[in-house]
Amino acid sequence: MYPVIDTHAHLDEIADLDAALAAAREAGVVAIVAVGQGIASNSKVLELAESYPGFVYPALGWHPWLVREADIEANLVFIADHADKAVAIGEVGLDYHKRVRAGAPKELQKRVLADILKIARASGKPALIHSRYAWRDALDAVVAAGLEKVVFHWYTGTSSVLREIGARGYYISVTPAVAYHEEHRRAVRETPLERLLLETDSPVTYGRGRDDEFSARPADVRRSLRGAAELKGVTEAEMAAATTANARRLFNIVSSPANGTGEGRD
Repeated sequence: MYPVIDTHAHLDEIADLDAALAAAREAGVVAIVAVGQGIASNSKVLELAESYPGFVYPALGWHPWLVREADIEANLVFIADHADKAVAIGEVGLDYHKRVRAGAPKELQKRVLADILKIARASGKPALIHSRYAWRDALDAVVAAGLEKVVFHWYTGTSSVLREIGARGYYISVTPAVAYHEEHRRAVRETPLERLLLETDSPVTYGRGRDDEFSARPADVRRSLRGAAELKGVTEAEMAAATTANARRLFNIVSSPANGTGEGRD
């Protein structure tokens, strides 16, 4: 079985976590990047990384859905104070859906993102970017911050922005939605193999309203692998080798291909 890495999972939201992680190991998952969304979530992923060393790697973030003016200082201080323990800063970004903007206006989201990206640059960590309906502004933000290591998580945006993402050496991550979501499928087709990563965004539900609807777990990264390989016209072995190497290099992950345990980060 080809070793794979789930580069974006909300492990703190999975109730049956021990079982989910055991299933992931059985599916050939050798590492998982557990993303945070706020102070409580960030604290939890740090704890999980300590509980599963060499398998779970923490990323610290503040999801744009949760951004509020009153919470800015506390969240920024927490991320800055613990960035050295993380492999990435994320999930962070912009979301221009009207329901999100009702609680977090565009300008507030952009201001918070700029401040968080300063932390990413100062710490030398990759940024994991949420960019729903805000693809151009999200790209402009990471460019303005001077970041060299960026992942556009579950990208569904325009081809023009995607070309700039690739030209700057940034990555996009492939989710199980690659099986049916046309904008995501197009993005995967148009992105070179050396700029692709795999993820699940667990425990999000895929295929809502479809016969194949399911709530993702890290083991479902193999669905991302299978769909990406089909779209790119390569074997699953080739896709696994490329995306796993990309993730190891980007996040500085060292783990055993056999069972997902190992020495952790350098």
